[in-house]
Amino acid sequence: MDSIIVTGGRQLNGQIPIAGAKNACLTLMPATLLTDEPLTLTNAPRLSDIRTMSVLLESLGVEVSSLQEGKVQVMSSANLTSHKADYDIVRKMRASILVLGPMLARDHQAVVSLPGGCAIGARPVDLHLKGLEALGAEIELIEGYVHARAPGGLRGAVFEFPFVSVGATENILMAATLARGTTVLKNAAREPEIRDLADCLNAMGARIDGAGTSTITIEGVDALHGATHPVVIDRIELGTYMLAPAITGGEVELLGGRLDLVAAFAEKLDEAGINVAEGENGLKVTRRNGRVNAVNVETAPFPGFPTDLQAQMMALLTTAEGVSVLEERIFENRFMHAPELMRMGAEIEVHGGTATVTGVERLKGAPVMATDLRASVSLILAGLGAEGETVVNRVYHLDRGYERVEEKLSACGAKIERVSENG
Repeated sequence: MDSIIVTGGRQLNGQIPIAGAKNACLTLMPATLLTDEPLTLTNAPRLSDIRTMSVLLESLGVEVSSLQEGKVQVMSSANLTSHKADYDIVRKMRASILVLGPMLARDHQAVVSLPGGCAIGARPVDLHLKGLEALGAEIELIEGYVHARAPGGLRGAVFEFPFVSVGATENILMAATLARGTTVLKNAAREPEIRDLADCLNAMGARIDGAGTSTITIEGVDALHGATHPVVIDRIELGTYMLAPAITGGEVELLGGRLDLVAAFAEKLDEAGINVAEGENGLKVTRRNGRVNAVNVETAPFPGFPTDLQAQMMALLTTAEGVSVLEERIFENRFMHAPELMRMGAEIEVHGGTATVTGVERLKGAPVMATDLRASVSLILAGLGAEGETVVNRVYHLDRGYERVEEKLSACGAKIERVSENG
């Protein structure tokens, strides 16, 4: 099993290219199930989760071609051979549930395993099912599988989410494109990935209005066609690498970065004493003189502070001047990185969904254990600013969401390497 060794204390200077968004690409790939014509995605990230989604689609009979070292994904669902998404694949990744809506919409049937557990909370799929039932689907849960049918096809409906759910918005949005009549989704998620999905679906012939707002209107069409669509850049990777020079000092330019994707996050960085400037090629990030300031953070659905940047922000605040309070309002069990940061000398108290961080002068390198994807990279960030050597173990999580971390950070002057137990 791989580990990553970071030797801290080096300023970072240079450029880091930002990849396409994992969460967007994992949603766009199932959209191929809505048409029998090819769907081509450009700017795809090269991640293990993308490979897992490819395997799932191939198990249904989709032809998937990975071109340009994985940056282009070409998919064709002309000859589906199955409507069953097996547990052995689905358990590896929660986004697998997103094949349910498209299969049901196009072929009026789908059998999809309930997703496996998740280290950062239960994240049930009941909203996905309730929304599809509102569109006329007949759903049964049998031995861990969702059996969904729509013998006469789906029909438009008004559905209001009791709380914001990105995945459920995506699933129902895709299903509604082929439903008869008009569907209105209220209290819908507003994430950039939702807008990106709607842009792709509209390019395929869908009629969607309001994506990116809390009310989305979908006029059903008889069929969708193929398209080519560029995946939006990854705002979580962007935010993560914005924190690297904030922790180490120096100046890093994030190529392709857009301020509108991380506005709430950038506001907190400014409050902490970090300069973020938008230029022609992306965002430039520099730390002002001295230690950063303590800030309070509360995670919220977009356009609020992203839960997927909370762990990384905590890494920055461990050495801030003063006391910071981080409130996690999206997922339970999302402070598992805190004990590992404490091994490095951080002063953190966790009570339920609140973490209180008292800044220390500097962290010290230590062996630490990654518990999930975002925790993995938060420990790497902490190691960049720590004194001495930090060894981050169990980094297989990292490859699910970040491509070539060591290369990108090394190019800016970090001393970081991946090592394998097998040498």
